[in-house]
Amino acid sequence: MIVIVDYKLGNLNALQNSIRKIGYEATITSDITQIKNATKLILAGVGHFAKAIENINLLNLKDIIKEKVLIHKTPIIGICLGMQLLTDFSEEGQVDGLSLIKAKTLKFSFSDNTIKIPHVGWNNIKIKRQNILLENIPDDAQFYFTHSYYVTCEKEDNIVATTNYGHDFDSIINNENIWGVQFHPEKSHKQGLDLLKNFIENA
Repeated sequence: MIVIVDYKLGNLNALQNSIRKIGYEATITSDITQIKNATKLILAGVGHFAKAIENINLLNLKDIIKEKVLIHKTPIIGICLGMQLLTDFSEEGQVDGLSLIKAKTLKFSFSDNTIKIPHVGWNNIKIKRQNILLENIPDDAQFYFTHSYYVTCEKEDNIVATTNYGHDFDSIINNENIWGVQFHPEKSHKQGLDLLKNFIENA
C-alpha cells in the first residue's frame, strides 16, 4: 500500500491523482494503522516547517514514521516541504526535523535583489550520481519548484542532483531507503510522473 502521510498541510489530491495516472493507487491518511501497513511512504505538502513538525507531533506521527523508515526500512520520498522535514534542522522556525537524513534546511538569502525569493518556476537538475529515481530522466531535466528554503546535505554521497538558483542547492537526495526532491513531481509533467513511477516500482 502506498501511503501519502497527511499532516494537514497542503493539498495532497494532485499528488494522489498523478500517482493514479501512472496506474497506482495511493491512500491519503494520518491513521497510524494504515501507515504501519504501508509498503511505500510519501511525505509531501507545502507550508511552514515548524507548523508541519507541530502537526506531526500532535497527530503522533513522528515515532511511526521513524520506525517504518529506520527500523523496517520502508521506502520514503519527501516532496518539497516533505523533503525538508527529513532533515535534522530548519531555519524556518528554528526547529528540529525528523532527522532521517544528515542535512539542514536553510533560508535563501541573496545580496543581489534581482534574485527573487521564493524560487518559483521551472528549473533544471544537474545529476551528480546515478540513482533508481532517475531512470529515463536525463541530466538537465526540468522540474517545477516553489520554495524559500533549501536543503544542504552533510554527506556528499547523499546528493543525487543539484539545482542552481543564485547558488547550487541539493534538489534530489538519497540515503538507502530515503529519498527527497525539492521540486513538485506532480506539477512537472512527464518527467515528474516518470520520477514517481521510478520510486513506486524501483525503490
